[in-house]
Amino acid sequence: MKAALDTLYDSFNGPEAALDPIQIVRRYRHVADREIVAFVAAGLAFGRVSSVMASIETVSAVMGPSPAAFVAAFDPKRDGAALKTFVHRWVRGRDVAHMLVVLRDMIREFGSIERCFASGLDASHEDLAPAIEAFSARAGKSYFFAKPSSGSACKRMNLFLRWMVRQDAVDPGGWTMVPRSKLLIPLDTHTIRVGKCLRLTKRASPGWKMAADITAALRKLDPADPVRYDFSLCHLGMMGSCGYDTKQRDTQCPLKPHCKPRPSHAETRRKPGKT
Repeated sequence: MKAALDTLYDSFNGPEAALDPIQIVRRYRHVADREIVAFVAAGLAFGRVSSVMASIETVSAVMGPSPAAFVAAFDPKRDGAALKTFVHRWVRGRDVAHMLVVLRDMIREFGSIERCFASGLDASHEDLAPAIEAFSARAGKSYFFAKPSSGSACKRMNLFLRWMVRQDAVDPGGWTMVPRSKLLIPLDTHTIRVGKCLRLTKRASPGWKMAADITAALRKLDPADPVRYDFSLCHLGMMGSCGYDTKQRDTQCPLKPHCKPRPSHAETRRKPGKT
């Protein structure tokens, strides 16, 4: 399976491999700007890709050429008006404004979002769960700051961390204080399906435990960088190339020899006369 996953990774490891919010994040050369845009982009990364991209572009335009400078001086009463009409699914402009206030306060206290997150790191921890918990606790109650203790898979937080910690042709990186080996998979519909197909998890319900399961399985294949497979696995599903659905079993899925798609209703139905 590792050889197949490595080949899949290589096939997607390019800046234009697939339409994805990371393409917007990569525009920013300075890490201080990038971590702001990455957090916003990850927070809005749900729904149709075209809609996600449009929403990220809207907020990026409001922040201007230097998002770090914009956030450092952000005053919701003065600057929040530009976000007043913003809507992305159930997220409103006031929600984004509150997120920017939280990030502003973190940067004022620690100097950067990275330093704030790293303050919760401990080398003895198996993964980033405790660090994410501490980081989100600083924000108080907020949709954008999920906590593992709630059972949430923390998809948007793990996506943000992947973008900022890893560095290849897809992920721009920039952070140096967080180890890649402790990242967790940003669990979504596609990675759940592929994860089940490849038997990377036996859990039925999505959540933090499933994300940890899939990550642990991938860590056996690449202990130093288990989440490097995430982009390719996610977009394999998004492009309809996964054989998870039995109707697609005859497709040329590159992971087909290693997966066991769920049986169809007809296949699981008992035959007449059989008990």
